[in-house]
Amino acid sequence: MTNDELQHWYEHTKTLVTELLEDGTNDEVYHTIEHHFASEDFDMLEKAAITAFKLGFEVEEPEEAELEGGGKIFAFDIVTEQMLNIENLQSETKKMFELAQECKVDYDGWGTYFEE
Repeated sequence: MTNDELQHWYEHTKTLVTELLEDGTNDEVYHTIEHHFASEDFDMLEKAAITAFKLGFEVEEPEEAELEGGGKIFAFDIVTEQMLNIENLQSETKKMFELAQECKVDYDGWGTYFEE
């Protein structure tokens, strides 16, 4: 795990939460958080999904996507429900990043939806 990569995701978290709050998302409700994982190797990705499931996470079905250059990549999301608290989301991001590192797949950050 490189500290620079993790710092990047911490900054992503701060920026995303700040932008959502500035746009007026409801900060008093839980948001659906989707952490994104990807790999060109389906078997590695599937093992990561199984590991996450065994750890008690809600894991979406892996999907195949085509890259701009014509290659293929496989991806899945881990879904959680969280308040838009930067510290809690950074802690969760660290867990997801470490899971990806342990399973040798890519962590591609997280996203959520605007809540009224």
